[in-house]
Amino acid sequence: MYNYIKALHIVFIVTWFSGMFYIVRLFVYNTEAGEKEEPEKSILRKHFTIMIKRLWFGITWPSAVLTLIFGPLMWWQLGVLPDWLLIKLLFVLGLYAYHFSLHAIYKQQMSGVFKYSSQKLRIWNEVATIFLVAIVMLATVKQNMSVVWGLVGLIGFVMVLMSAIKIYKNIRTKK
Repeated sequence: MYNYIKALHIVFIVTWFSGMFYIVRLFVYNTEAGEKEEPEKSILRKHFTIMIKRLWFGITWPSAVLTLIFGPLMWWQLGVLPDWLLIKLLFVLGLYAYHFSLHAIYKQQMSGVFKYSSQKLRIWNEVATIFLVAIVMLATVKQNMSVVWGLVGLIGFVMVLMSAIKIYKNIRTKK
């Protein structure tokens, strides 16, 4: 039974992450649609609103809930709480906080409020990547990972990721 629960947990993690990655891209496109002239602006905003609602409530939220159901079931089946799992759960809590921050942006955009630039949203999109790397590393490497080296690696990854975003922004602005 444990392997079935684990498989479902992984499936819903994948679909949840997919939804979080794509929703922020749609937020970016919806924000940039505001820079267009009418009627293109209205047409794009209407289209992105439909896409955002369907993705958020059809895939992302259900996947977040099902991940939350199957994760503790898996832990219950395991019957033990290893040290690495405690650290992973801290990252998972951070991931749910990130999810709720996306819900706040969702509500703003659905109300016609665009507080964040497309560049800030692009950076915010990478937060999910950081959580993904940390959680997958903890789930796969487990006891073989040193906390210190794990944090050093994660900080190094964040630095590389932010540098790549900066380089990409420079390339985009030159075009």
